[in-house]
Amino acid sequence: MTGAGNGTTLPGMSAQDYEIHIRPLSAEEGGGYLATVPELPGCMSDGATPQEALDNVFDAIACWIEGAREMGRAVPPPRRLVA
Repeated sequence: MTGAGNGTTLPGMSAQDYEIHIRPLSAEEGGGYLATVPELPGCMSDGATPQEALDNVFDAIACWIEGAREMGRAVPPPRRLVA
């Protein structure tokens, strides 16, 4: 993964390093759980259980990063590794 704007690689980074928020979805929203990644705008997934939403968002993170790289955009490093 590349650092924000500088093209450097931060060793040891993985999808699990990103902060993930999981919240229940209301019946009007379809039920289940929504997992979002604040550091990666628009990166989210859902699932019937919190664990399923978490597993699915790890795939979404990988796709987000791949798409950003293909478009030549910087990939923000996880806050946990920056802090």
